[in-house]
Amino acid sequence: QVQFVESGGGLSQPAGSLRLSCAASGSFVSLYSMGWYRQAPGNQRELVATVNIHGTTIYANSVKGRFTISRDNAKNTVDLQMNNLKPEDTAVYYCHAETLADLKDHWGQGTQVTVSS
Repeated sequence: QVQFVESGGGLSQPAGSLRLSCAASGSFVSLYSMGWYRQAPGNQRELVATVNIHGTTIYANSVKGRFTISRDNAKNTVDLQMNNLKPEDTAVYYCHAETLADLKDHWGQGTQVTVSS
């Protein structure tokens, strides 16, 4: 089992910045990947950014150049720095991790990000 503590969501004006943080804990040896997904009302959950244990990152095209993901493998934490936010970034953001042993998916409870003037 993996438990998450997510923080950093909230309200931002367009072109503003927010930083999301996620700390994972539980009965696992290592996490292969950690990252963030989001889901807006009426939409499917989609990948925002992820980073694997080797440091390889993947970003959604819509956030490239604006969002930066970082990870601390020793602390099992992952952060998402979101700059130049747009109204279309409004969604519930979910922390995600894959356990190395079995590559199972684990999800946080989600944190709301709203971008509005």
